[in-house]
Formats: sequence, C-alpha cells, structure tokens
Amino acid sequence: MKSSTIRSWCFALLTILLSSLALPSALAADKPNVLFIFIDDQGYYDLGCYGATEVKTPRIDALAKNGVRFTDYYSAAPICSPSRAGLITGCYPRRTGNEIWVHRPDATEGIPAERLTVAELFKGAGYATACIGKWHLGFKEEFLPLNQGFDHYYGIRHNMDSFEVSHFDDMGGMPFFNDEEVVERGVGPAQLAKKYTDEAISWIEKQAAADKPFFLYLPHTMLHDPLGVSPEFRGSSNWTAHQEYGDAIQEMDYHVGRLMKTLERLKIDKNTIVLYVSDNGRWPGRNDQQPLRGSKLTTYEGGLKVPAIAYGPGLGIRKGFEAGAVCHAMDWYPTLASIAGIPIPEGVILDGRDLSAMLEGKTDDIPAFDKSVSLNAEIPLRRWYELDQEWSGKFTREEYANAFFYHGSHGALAAVRSGKWKLALHPNLVLYDLENDPGETTEVVATWPKAGEKQAKSVAEAWRIKTKLRGMVIEFQREMNKKAAEPRS
Repeated sequence: MKSSTIRSWCFALLTILLSSLALPSALAADKPNVLFIFIDDQGYYDLGCYGATEVKTPRIDALAKNGVRFTDYYSAAPICSPSRAGLITGCYPRRTGNEIWVHRPDATEGIPAERLTVAELFKGAGYATACIGKWHLGFKEEFLPLNQGFDHYYGIRHNMDSFEVSHFDDMGGMPFFNDEEVVERGVGPAQLAKKYTDEAISWIEKQAAADKPFFLYLPHTMLHDPLGVSPEFRGSSNWTAHQEYGDAIQEMDYHVGRLMKTLERLKIDKNTIVLYVSDNGRWPGRNDQQPLRGSKLTTYEGGLKVPAIAYGPGLGIRKGFEAGAVCHAMDWYPTLASIAGIPIPEGVILDGRDLSAMLEGKTDDIPAFDKSVSLNAEIPLRRWYELDQEWSGKFTREEYANAFFYHGSHGALAAVRSGKWKLALHPNLVLYDLENDPGETTEVVATWPKAGEKQAKSVAEAWRIKTKLRGMVIEFQREMNKKAAEPRS
C-alpha cells in the first residue's frame, strides 16, 4: 500500500475517533488557538530576557514577563531537520528516522506516513492548520506540509545556504511556494521575515472571520545564515561584532509585535497561546555571566539549550514564571493537545510529556504521569520500558521518562541529562553537575583517592550517579531498537 494511502486511512480514522470523543463543554465552544513562532539558530543568550545587552527585544521580553520563560529547555537536535522532526512528531528524531544531518533537496527521508503529526492531530479535532515559513522536513510528495496535516503552506521548503540554493540555479532560483504553486523564485533572505509575517496575519484574519480555531506553525528562515535584514533595520542594534545578526533579531522582535497586535485587534489574544522557541543553539556565551559552552552542531549545552517562552494568560498560563525543570521540544505536542482539550489517540507513542499543569501553575516541576493531573499526563507511560536485572532499582520509570537524551548532528546518542546531572558518552563517560557548572568545565571525578570519609562519600555518590545514567542510556538504546514494533496511529 502506498504511503499516501496509508496516511489518508490513518487521518480518516483519527477524525472519526476525535469526533466521537466529548470535549469539555467550555473547550468545545471556544477552542484555544495556537501560534508557534519557531526561530532558526537563535542562541540561548540572544534575547533581552535571556541576558543580551547588544539587542533590544521589548516585544519578546514582554511575552516572557507575562508568561513562562524556560531556563532549561532543549531542542530535539543541534541542527535544523532533526529539530523540526522532534517538534512536529513529539518524538526523538531517531524514532521517526530523521536524526541524521539535514534534509537536502535530493533527500529521500521525511516523516513516515504512519506517524501522526501534531498538525494532523489538531486538524482532526476541527482546527484550521497552516505552516508558514521554512519546511526542511522532506521534499518527496508524501513528506510535504499539505500531506503532513497542514491545510495551507507558504514559504520556502529548504535552507538558503549556498549548497541548497545551488540546486535551483538552472531553474531561476529557489522556489517560493503558496500551497503547491511556485509563486516566486530567488527571494532574498532580507524579505522573508516580513513576507512570512504578512501571510501569517492574513491567514489569522481569515480564520478569525470564519470563527475557526487555528494551529499556526511559523518556522522562520531567520536567523539562519545567510542573514538578511530589511533596510529600515540595518544598523539598528548595538552588536558591532555581529551587526547583521543583531539587526535581524531586532527585526524579528518587531514582527512578533505585529502578530501580537493582530491578535489584540481581532480580540482573540485572550484565547491564543503564543510560543516563541529556537530550533537549536548558535554559539557559546560571551562573558562571565554567560557560561554555556559549545555551538550549533555540538552536544555541549550551547548547541541544544535554547530560548523558549510560552504566553497565554487568557488561557490560564501563569505570568512571570521561570521554569527551571528540564523540558524539551517533544513536550509541546502533548502539552498543546491538553490545552486544546484533545486526547492523544491510543497507540500513539510520544517521547514528550504533558507540561500543561506546570504552565497553569498547578506544579513548579514536571507534572506526574497521572490522568488526574491533566488530559495527556499518562502519555510517557506508553513508551517501552523493561529493565533487566542489571539496572533494576537503579532508577525509576518516571526518572527515565524525564531524562533528556542528547543526539548529535550526525544522529549519534551523545549524552543524557537527569536533573542537574549530565553524562557525556564520548570518548569516555564524563559526568557534569550542570547546576553548579553549567559551562561543563569540570568533570565530577569518580576516581579521587579516598583520603577521608567526606571524599569517599563523594566518590561513591559520583559512581552511583554514573551508573544510574549509564543504565538510562542502555534502556534508551534498547527502546529505540524496539521502535519498529510500536503500535501506530
């Protein structure tokens, strides 16, 4: 059976299932909208609310001030395509076969037809869905946005680096799409932030006029190289060392403000959750107050730890809260579904956790995996979990589901984080205490000479933690090897 046929059958069954489930009356009458602003290559420290002094980002900072700002949030990968796959599917990229490098124009990979995307989930629940911006998740027909649950697509499907652009030199330039139609070629990077925002505003206006709830995924091409800045923003920032990058950030802030004004003008701001998130890191910190090490493509903290903000006070999202729990891109899928009152269908396996209770102020930490907490709280318990005798008792199922597994740009598992502890795997096992050493400068040594009782206890504790995290790695590798046997949506 062709994959497109499989997807059609899966989507039809999902629609029937969701339509048969009774949503809470308030949500059924007034479903919340979702605006997901996904920025390309923005580093952890590169907003005012995250410590930047070189740029002014008052509109984005206002979202953080009046919403939830995540301080330990991770992208799914330190590179574009795997990061997007993790967000759209709620799964580690390797679970869906999208973990290796980026999808170039001749790529044959994409999100499998049988994998339920977050767009398909919302579409099946009666939402209008759109992807406006950079796709970069597969280019064969079955992998394109309109076949992944989006009603509307507008943008470029690729990166704008010289390698990808060169594929289209003999065609008049890189194609710019409106749904399936090429409407322009050779659009420059300086035009994209405005074009995407203009289209997003127009599309939101149409949904508001039709009184239809919407799920808008807005993956910007900026701030990926080659950078582009509109004339009115050139030279606007104080970032002399990276002038164009700083200017592009300030232009992005302006367009975020345009979107927020649109929601207010249409009187739907109180019924919309707005997310501002980066797809991966960019570079390390620039001063003593910015200790993160590493850059894009690496699995040091600077490669995957990124800005993330959730705003929606009209929907009960708490105001002015700093979320210090370890969260990641896969969490948005079940979280947004719960906020919208959409149950995840049985048989769908996700690596993300439902954070809605934390966003609403019911807990300051990762919510318990209990259906009494929130609609999709039990989702992590669907993951395969079967400890053998060697690791039994070393960690709990909850600790395992709350661990974050770092994967490199080439797809390899590189580290695991549990609480404040990070165990790097290559070339040797190295343990870091990220709470006290966020810059990963000093190994928590487990081989000190036992010169005294206190030191001996430290050695024993370090070995215990290493053993625990190593066991999680073994369990994760085994789980990923079992993914072919997963029940499908």
